[in-house]
Amino acid sequence: MVPRDFEIDKDIRRASTLPARVYSDPNYFELQKDRVFARSWQWVGDAARVKAPGRVAPFTLLDGCLNEPLVLTSDDEGTTHCLSNVCTHRGAIVVEGEGHARSLRCRYHGRKYSLDGKFVSMPEFDTTVGFPSEKDNLPQLALERFGPLLFSGLAPEMPFDEWIAPVRERVSFMPLDQFVRDNATSQDYLINANWALYCDNYLEEFHIPYVHAGLAEKLDYSGYRTERYRYGNLQLGIAKAGEPAFDLPKGHPNASERVGAFYFWLFPNIMFNFYPWGLSLNVVTPQAAGRTKVAFHSYVWNPALRESGVGAGLHRVEMEDEEVVESVQRGVRSRLYDRGRYSERREVGTHHFHELLADFMARPPATNGSSRLTSRE
Repeated sequence: MVPRDFEIDKDIRRASTLPARVYSDPNYFELQKDRVFARSWQWVGDAARVKAPGRVAPFTLLDGCLNEPLVLTSDDEGTTHCLSNVCTHRGAIVVEGEGHARSLRCRYHGRKYSLDGKFVSMPEFDTTVGFPSEKDNLPQLALERFGPLLFSGLAPEMPFDEWIAPVRERVSFMPLDQFVRDNATSQDYLINANWALYCDNYLEEFHIPYVHAGLAEKLDYSGYRTERYRYGNLQLGIAKAGEPAFDLPKGHPNASERVGAFYFWLFPNIMFNFYPWGLSLNVVTPQAAGRTKVAFHSYVWNPALRESGVGAGLHRVEMEDEEVVESVQRGVRSRLYDRGRYSERREVGTHHFHELLADFMARPPATNGSSRLTSRE
């Protein structure tokens, strides 16, 4: 059970931050795998990866954290599926390489499935009683699309439409299906810090003038603010005069403002950073209690604006963030530090994150109906 002192007061003026041990205790890290990440929506790839009928693409969901073997498939009708990549006979990996196939066959004992995961055949099982049954199909996960991006999850706590709604409503004016992935500027970063500390830093406005001098010169800090939603929040990056800003349509909630960036965070670990040039999608993947991988995926719409405004120099901003987050990781291990307080004006997003994280950690273990998603406390 999670101690009651993890509770976060809903009144930010009275609230204290999460206890320091949340960021360093391996037991809490293990608990978060099933109570937080197994209950969430996660980015699982680009829709273009499984565009053609017969395409199969195996992957590991949150490699280093959930480590769940899955496979994306496109059937003969071009419908995309997200399936378990574990054979329902003896647990072997079914698809071991990306390519094209008419069906899925386990190389261990020859069990065959259709591209939607349905059981087809199995040698030497003619006398098995009650076979086949629904349990012999490959489990199929919910799969949703947002622009060029695909999302799935083991047992998402919330409907996808509710989770993605704030993003969809604010950036619907952008032609997301025209965004093109830029592998040259997509890269992974390994950080010696807890994943939640990285999110803490992303979600608070306070550090911008102190840590990001270059970025602060392009942003109007007085107009910078955070809006809360049920499962996420938005930081509005208002651009200073002369800096690139969105050409927002009439009727847009921010049509009267010079917005240089929409910084969305969706619980627990996904950031959508929209700039006039396109999108930088950040996926934060825990590797250990004090180790995190952050993947930057770039999708370009207007390449002419790629290196201007608040959306330029993202690598430098990331290096500045990593330096300070790793410093905080060392600090929260101190025996003399436990909890801090929030700035009502500048730490709205961090307070919101802590509320959600404490709530999810306190809930009973998730289940997907097969009793597989149980806590390993």
